[in-house]
Amino acid sequence: MPVVKESTYKPPFLFANPHLQTVIPTLFRKVNGIQYRRQRIDTPDGDFLDLDWSRIQERVLGIVLHGLEGDSTRGYVMGMVRALNRSGWDALALNFRGCSGEPNRLLRMYHSGDTADLDVVISTVAKDPIYEAIGLIGFSLGGNVILKYLGERGRDINPSIKAAVTLSVPCDLKACSQRLEELRNRLYLKRFLKLLHAKIQHKTHCFPNSISNDDYTSIHTLKEFDDRYTGPIHGFSSADDYYARASSKQFLSSIPIPTLLINAADDPFLSDSCYPKQEAEKNPNLVLEIPRHGGHCGFMSSRLHGQYWSETRSVSFLEQHR
Repeated sequence: MPVVKESTYKPPFLFANPHLQTVIPTLFRKVNGIQYRRQRIDTPDGDFLDLDWSRIQERVLGIVLHGLEGDSTRGYVMGMVRALNRSGWDALALNFRGCSGEPNRLLRMYHSGDTADLDVVISTVAKDPIYEAIGLIGFSLGGNVILKYLGERGRDINPSIKAAVTLSVPCDLKACSQRLEELRNRLYLKRFLKLLHAKIQHKTHCFPNSISNDDYTSIHTLKEFDDRYTGPIHGFSSADDYYARASSKQFLSSIPIPTLLINAADDPFLSDSCYPKQEAEKNPNLVLEIPRHGGHCGFMSSRLHGQYWSETRSVSFLEQHR
């Protein structure tokens, strides 16, 4: 399908600034009315995943994946869960390893190209005959995981998966890591490194012979973090190797089901290479929408705590292809 010519998203008055769109929902948005029921499932390698369900006893399900150092309680996740429920969908929010409030068991954690855990979740859920259709929704890192997953599996994808929506996706990981090093993004970068540090400290305590927390404060970029931790822990030779193998952009041409990619033109985290117009024009299953505004995982409505444009747009797309 061609790139959407003109997005319908219009930011609220005085909220066109991408940093306001990125920060305000993260810090101040509250989503009421969601009561999760947690399910823990085991992974083949002896670890576990925590799934948070919001069921309304429907026969269609939306699986929601969060971003880097997020979890199922983030406003953007809960807002999407609420929108799914309001539109007659059950919802499942996946917490990546170590993101559910309890450290995972193994040295390995999660990363932008880890599609194996998503496959475990889909395989587990698809065994239940209650669901006639499953949709995938991913934010940022979670969106990269979904796009890579769909492209990797191609026509071998579980037939229960009917459509997907991804938002604010860093589909070129190397370029986006460089983008975060820019002066205007340093506060975001420092926050990510601080959150990741807590996990490294725990891993050092549990696996002192495999990982070290020494001189962590000398790390000032995501590339330095990924060179020291993400790469070695997860089987990559370096950060560059990780970025090359985990970036979803190379998999877009093989996506086999209707998939919507929404990346705001003013997203402070995304490089120019994260707007894959050529790939969308060549793959009839990929729809690329580039709103002029929206920041990173923003797309605010005029009501801070209400339903956002991104949620209405995402559920509408899933409804079209259920």
